Amino acid sequence: MSQQSIAVTTHASEPFRWKRFFSPENRYLAPAFITCILIVGHLSFGILESYKKTGVAIAASLLAELILGRILSGKWPNLASAYISGISVGILVRSPAFWPYAICAVVSIMSKYVLRLKGRHIWNPSNFGISVLLFLAPETVATLSIQWGNYLLPMVVIWVLGSIIIWRVRRFHITGTYVVCFLVFAILRSYLTGSPWQSEVAPLTGPMYQLFIFFMITDPKTTVRSKFWQCVVVSFVALAEMILRLSQVVYAPFYALFLVGPAALLIEMWFDSRRTAPVRVAA
Repeated sequence: MSQQSIAVTTHASEPFRWKRFFSPENRYLAPAFITCILIVGHLSFGILESYKKTGVAIAASLLAELILGRILSGKWPNLASAYISGISVGILVRSPAFWPYAICAVVSIMSKYVLRLKGRHIWNPSNFGISVLLFLAPETVATLSIQWGNYLLPMVVIWVLGSIIIWRVRRFHITGTYVVCFLVFAILRSYLTGSPWQSEVAPLTGPMYQLFIFFMITDPKTTVRSKFWQCVVVSFVALAEMILRLSQVVYAPFYALFLVGPAALLIEMWFDSRRTAPVRVAA
């Protein structure tokens, strides 16, 4: 083969490689993106508590995934999901101690294997682990509460990159619906409480919410199947968050997803069983 034909083949394969990288089948796309959030967020605004604590969370998550996956499924699991859970815990959890990072990561992974129904886990792992820890150990554990402030460039980079990735994996409608609902409910909260609308909208600009809207609410394993009902469910998540915020609940988004997401999955499973019951009787 001539050098010219090799160059043409290589040039033609480049778009295919990028298309394959951004395809829904690439399980390493989300880990690459969350690593980008970590790097950009920490270098620009110092969002990490410490490198060691984040490392503890990631290591505990990967180790729990390896052990539980091997024992319960008989094979070595793919670690992409565990990495996302571990790094999410490392970014979002705030504590002076090391043990909350390890415990939260392990509880997150265990929820995938223990809290299952009809072969599916019904909670997003990191959302479950963080919500449980915030509820049981509020004196020791808090969450990331930093906004980008006047540093717009990191926020724009992550939002643009995140939107492209979420769109490529066909989940942008979930994120877009939540953002629109959040803005509408933020204005409504401002009207009800008399606070400036800017303060109600401000949380959406922080790295915590970027993890929430790009990873937690879009988790394919814990969302309903229909696009229409995915949008309906995520709008109820935003509504539940508004109600919790009006009730002075500090960690409203985590608790809202913790309550609404599994309820939607259980309702979907119940309707599925109702549809298949006549088929089984006829058979």
